[in-house]
Amino acid sequence: MNILVVYAHPNEDSFNNAILDSFKQKISAHHQVKILDLYKDNFDPVLHFDKDNKRRDLKDSPSTQKYRDDLTWSDHLVFIYPIWWSSMPAILKGYVDRVFVKGFAYEYKGVVPVGLLPNKTATVITTHDTPNIYARIFQQDYGKVLKKQVLKMCGIKTTRSITLPFLRNTDENERNFFLNKVSDYAETL
Repeated sequence: MNILVVYAHPNEDSFNNAILDSFKQKISAHHQVKILDLYKDNFDPVLHFDKDNKRRDLKDSPSTQKYRDDLTWSDHLVFIYPIWWSSMPAILKGYVDRVFVKGFAYEYKGVVPVGLLPNKTATVITTHDTPNIYARIFQQDYGKVLKKQVLKMCGIKTTRSITLPFLRNTDENERNFFLNKVSDYAETL
């Protein structure tokens, strides 16, 4: 299987980086894996519209061609990122805005969106600092925008979501348990 890991965290010493390392260490050598670290790649998240950059032409933009090629190549996507302000980091949002574009990732038949990336699956691995009970009851969409509003619309089925809530209040045992959970998942792919 071709697996594209999309990683979005600016700190190499972060717990999210430990998650990425745990995943990479346990993923089977039977798979082809590409890691896209949006920060290391210096991905430009800014979407430009002007007379030279029309929205309808984003599907053909040379500046995002390699990212579209990686998506086309992949069978399975793994997103690893923290949830900040109830959402993904801005660099990941910019990646979605510039790469998952109309004519490439989706189109409309009348008013109904139709995904153009079928037969692909995804896993979303997140961390956040909000107590779990608050995130589940008061912010029911917490961290689910990627899964429900982006991937689903593009025809990609999210098969697994793994979240570590209230990261700032976890101890070493809880963090190791979570890393083992990610490692176990990577081994099952």
